[in-house]
Amino acid sequence: MMLRTIAVRAGLSRSTREVIAPSLCRTMSSSGDTKNSLVLTEEVGSKGVITLNRPKALNAINLEMVQLIYEAMKRWENSKHLVIIKSVGEKAFCAGGDVRAITETGGEELAKKFFSTEYRVNALIGNYRPTYIAFIDGITMGGGVGLSVHGKYRIATERTMFAMPETAIGLFPDVGGGYFLPRLEGKLGLYLGLTGFRLKGRDVHKAGVATHYVESKNLPALEQQLLATTSNEEVDNVLDRFSEKREAGVEFVLAKQLQQINACFGAPTIDGIFANLERDGSEWAQNTLKLLQKMSPTSLVVTQKQLELGSKMDLKTCLKMEYRLAVHHAIDSDFKEGVRAMLVDRDQKPRWNPAKLGEVDPRRIEKFFGPVPDGSELTFDEDTPKAAL
Repeated sequence: MMLRTIAVRAGLSRSTREVIAPSLCRTMSSSGDTKNSLVLTEEVGSKGVITLNRPKALNAINLEMVQLIYEAMKRWENSKHLVIIKSVGEKAFCAGGDVRAITETGGEELAKKFFSTEYRVNALIGNYRPTYIAFIDGITMGGGVGLSVHGKYRIATERTMFAMPETAIGLFPDVGGGYFLPRLEGKLGLYLGLTGFRLKGRDVHKAGVATHYVESKNLPALEQQLLATTSNEEVDNVLDRFSEKREAGVEFVLAKQLQQINACFGAPTIDGIFANLERDGSEWAQNTLKLLQKMSPTSLVVTQKQLELGSKMDLKTCLKMEYRLAVHHAIDSDFKEGVRAMLVDRDQKPRWNPAKLGEVDPRRIEKFFGPVPDGSELTFDEDTPKAAL
């Protein structure tokens, strides 16, 4: 009955509903998952659905979750035509990675396991054979961006809130941030990566982070119609029908600042960006400068270099670079202090080392981009030579 009701609301003809609804009921399976699993998977014929099921933690992903996601995606890689990823709850698609677990208990070894698995998921999404669709309904930050932005389709809603706030916790915009951020318009990506500026609702689509905008109330019907498609053309048609057109006369939230962003953030160094903002002198520039001065100076310099290099890399090469950065940050950086100040004690008073931009050592920055100390670099399946027959 529920499937028939959704089909009626979605506007399907009666004859089509009579064929689709029983078919979905017959072919749906849970692959052994229970409602208590942190990641739920369903198979609907030639389609798969992955659901993040950690709503009390805003669906923040931990090692167990990224392992489950990776296993499901690999299992479906050659057998499914379409895969949807979504989440439980209305507040968040995924608020990021569970960085507290890494900084408080796991240390370097957990960091290696978590980031290597997470980045393999990101790479798989970016090169996935089935059509990959992410419903980024609610908070979508950090690791949640990595689970969505590299896929073919990203569906934002009025509840979507996108941000890459890593410089505020002494990290850098990882999960392929070095790849997708510099490919946004002008210097918008660098601005978002350095400041952690939050985009909401339709602006996530206008910025190019999302491919479509759909009202959250229509997501259940959209999902059912997508699960009833039989070709990529049908998928495109369904998304077009549900996608809300841009509101006439409503500008992108940063439209008036784009020229300033391009001018100020076009400098080749963080020092240059600061100098440009000071010369600009506008209220926006002054507020942006104050915001940047709260971030880890080391993270700012690392992020600027990461995006500069990533703009010339493919996704997998970029993720290999980011794995080096992540491991080095777990060993010795502002990462642990940033998590303490922003997420644990929440005193909002991180003690950065060094505290001033002018004291950042270029040699230390180069070390972040260097090989992992024990030689355990990030690899992908195709990096391993096949055994001779």
